[in-house]
Amino acid sequence: MVTSISNTKEELGQKAALKGADLIREAIALKGEAAIIVATGASQFEMLAALVKEDIDWTKVTAFHLDEYIGLPESHPASFRKYLRERFVTLVPLKSFNYVNGEAEPQGECLRLGRIISKHTIDVAFVGIGENGHLAFNDPPADFETEEPYIVVALDEACRRQQMGEGWFAGIEDVPAQAISMSIRQILKSGAIICTVPDRRKAEAVRKTLKEPVSPEIPASVLRNHPNAWLFLDRESAAYLKK
Repeated sequence: MVTSISNTKEELGQKAALKGADLIREAIALKGEAAIIVATGASQFEMLAALVKEDIDWTKVTAFHLDEYIGLPESHPASFRKYLRERFVTLVPLKSFNYVNGEAEPQGECLRLGRIISKHTIDVAFVGIGENGHLAFNDPPADFETEEPYIVVALDEACRRQQMGEGWFAGIEDVPAQAISMSIRQILKSGAIICTVPDRRKAEAVRKTLKEPVSPEIPASVLRNHPNAWLFLDRESAAYLKK
């Protein structure tokens, strides 16, 4: 896994977006279209702001939503559908965007999305790492074995506290206990992975991801098994790494 350390979150976001954009452009040049995965959360703010400004023929790009809370209406400030609509989907003329509908029957929604994504080869996945080391909403211990593209997952307390701490919810009791998440194996099928991780609160998760054995207890550590993964850090998130 290639690691890049920037001085600021803004610089991190620009570097991650540029690398991701280059990969999207390469896919379009090679096969006439591209398919990508898009993540949400505070870690993606700067990257998405830079990505939508890149010179990409978005009409040739199909995008997939990484994860969503179960039972949370799209009107809620923490809705990832709302997040992506405002920060990405309405800003670029995509060929199509495949949302995860957290208000639909969960198992049926997983099957619906699985049928769609199985028809595509994902060129670039934009992801982050949680404070607990999760990848998408695959909290530890993550399921490294399932071949299902989308699965229903339980959110652990650390994950739910992170969502509250980032200001999306007033209290932990307001954070949904379950979500629909893209599975680990589906993420790893991507041709390239752009992982964007700013902030000091992620420093321990970054250290574990890079330095401890690959394990379901550290879900993001599995990125080290991917042949074309890029990890973009700032000085704060890289604070526990030796120079």
